[in-house]
Amino acid sequence: MSSTSRRRSQPVASGFGAGWVLVIFGVLAFLLPPGGTAQQPPDPVLPASAAPASVETEDAQEPQTIFRSEISFVRVDAIVTDEDGNAVMDLTADDFEIFEDDIPQKIESFKLVKHTGVFDPKLPPPGTIRNEFDLEREAAREDSRIFVFFLDDYHVRDYNAMRMMQPLVDFVETQLAPTDLVGIMYPLTPLFDVTLTRNHEQIVHALRQFQGRKYEYDVLNSYEGAYAHYPTTDVEKIRNDVSLSALKALAMKLGGLREGRKSIIVLSEGYTDYVPPQLRDESAGGGGRRGAMRYNPLAGNSRMEESTRLFQDMGMRANLVYTADIANRNNTSFYMVDPRGLAVWEYDMSQVPIDHETDQSMLRILQDTLYVLADESDGRAIVNRNDIGPGLAQIVADQSSYYLLGYTSSEAPTDGEFHEIKVEVNRPDVRIRARKGYYALTEDNVTRLMAPPKPEPPSAVSRALAKLAEPTRSRLVRTWVGASRGDNGKTRLTFVWEPIGSGQSRRDESASQVMLMAMSDNAAYFRGEVPSRPGGTLPLAEFEADPGELELNVAIEDEYGDVLDRAVDELVVPDFTGTDVALSTPTVLRAQSMMEMRRIAADPDALPTAGRYFRRTDQLLLRGEAYAPGASPVDVTARLLNREGASMMPLPVELSAGGAYELSVQLSPFPRGDYLVEISAASGEGVATSLVAFRIQG
Repeated sequence: MSSTSRRRSQPVASGFGAGWVLVIFGVLAFLLPPGGTAQQPPDPVLPASAAPASVETEDAQEPQTIFRSEISFVRVDAIVTDEDGNAVMDLTADDFEIFEDDIPQKIESFKLVKHTGVFDPKLPPPGTIRNEFDLEREAAREDSRIFVFFLDDYHVRDYNAMRMMQPLVDFVETQLAPTDLVGIMYPLTPLFDVTLTRNHEQIVHALRQFQGRKYEYDVLNSYEGAYAHYPTTDVEKIRNDVSLSALKALAMKLGGLREGRKSIIVLSEGYTDYVPPQLRDESAGGGGRRGAMRYNPLAGNSRMEESTRLFQDMGMRANLVYTADIANRNNTSFYMVDPRGLAVWEYDMSQVPIDHETDQSMLRILQDTLYVLADESDGRAIVNRNDIGPGLAQIVADQSSYYLLGYTSSEAPTDGEFHEIKVEVNRPDVRIRARKGYYALTEDNVTRLMAPPKPEPPSAVSRALAKLAEPTRSRLVRTWVGASRGDNGKTRLTFVWEPIGSGQSRRDESASQVMLMAMSDNAAYFRGEVPSRPGGTLPLAEFEADPGELELNVAIEDEYGDVLDRAVDELVVPDFTGTDVALSTPTVLRAQSMMEMRRIAADPDALPTAGRYFRRTDQLLLRGEAYAPGASPVDVTARLLNREGASMMPLPVELSAGGAYELSVQLSPFPRGDYLVEISAASGEGVATSLVAFRIQG
């Protein structure tokens, strides 16, 4: 079935039909290390539409002063229920008492947070989430709850993942409201790619694809390939570190979205660094020697092995508590779901025999880790239950009604230590759950927080980065449109498309050809199939159009000519006949080796790439043209910018006759993240600037 989408007018230099989801957050830059954080009032989140429209940088407003009392302000959410588990919602601030290190605190803010599952008519209508600005705006809505499924495939057996599939789908379809924002994350999911959506059908589809990989060591990506032949004990430690690090990063990211409660639903069978001697192979991926004790069922039943389990359990418990501490600082709770149901053993018949005592000891240790993460983050552990439905329903209830209390710490500690919080209610026969405490700031943290805030990136930089976003991962192709000077006052347009890899699209179909129709109110400029250039790898169409508004109608077809998808885009074709300095749309060419780079550099007609996501092993070649009035000389310069718009380094530019230029960027020295190439053309007093945003993702 085909679908049609329409987007608002935009400059032709922007990529058309892009399909990347931009969810990079500056959260990590503002979160503090284990020295601790007390909570402070968040900065207001502006909707993306509030960004200024002009390219020039706005006059900087005087930064808001941060008072030390704000740094010492602590917020605590409290869930109050009666003996039957029903929410108690008629309490006032006078009914609560808060103690920090057994010292009474004065409650300064009080609010009953109640979610009905219906959009608040007093707020603006909910919007579509296309980029990080949309995400921040929608997450800040008080009528939305936030849930993220953490599908820990490293710590879930495949058959247990299958038995959990339908209960989780039922939970999404029957328990969540249309207002709820939901996300999915795996241990190896880049934080860039984690987003939230109200499209619950999309979440259901993702849940149905979940496959567990516990005790399975087949290599599925280059990261795993780097350690696939390490000993089994090392591989299990790496998997634990990856999963817990991902949980920490996810909690930080959610904490940067808003103050209220957030829930992470973790599907996991538990965490341990201990591997029984029967399973300690030299190479987890196979090919090495098996463990010497592989066929000795009693090998783990010794005092030495018991001591090993004890010490490794202590180290893991410390890591779990630290993970929960980060969640607490970000007002995020872990809800741990054990997919084994009513478990009676840890090691099943598919593995070598392991004695009953060792098996039961490991089962208890693994289940205890689930309780630690849940209890220390004010969540719940759904363990030893064949029916997880009631437990999942309680997750929704916890976010549906709670009290948000705030106070300024009377001691205002800056020692970086943990400070216990106790919340009490003067009403009998009620139960209360609240965070257990917080880590105070250090003096260095306070100095850093009270420093003047960094200036916002220029609006032109923000808009260029926003072009990295694509509508949905259901897109089948990625496209790019460029503009340059044509003949007789017209503008030459170049349209390129390339298929999106199967790993990046949820669609089973594959695009075989694209039909394009480009027209304005006065004329049709191109109609037909976008042809492949002989010897080229990408289909390309070139045509000339009059400056002004242009509509592009794209039909994506399979090999049989059936339409798989449609899209309509309205562009503004620039006018290069004026007296101002101007730049054509820069083309980006990608080389994955030095030999390919030399071949591309020697070919003036090499095809550009439509994508803007690259790897550190790639090299980029940018080409374009600079135009000056008459025969005036033009000077072209370039520099590399970070995502804040700050200059990182100048880039050498080769300028040819007629204003054609070329520059290259080697990506290997730079870490993962978003960058921009700023290209400037100057002639006399006239200056033109173009920004090309790209992302290094691995």
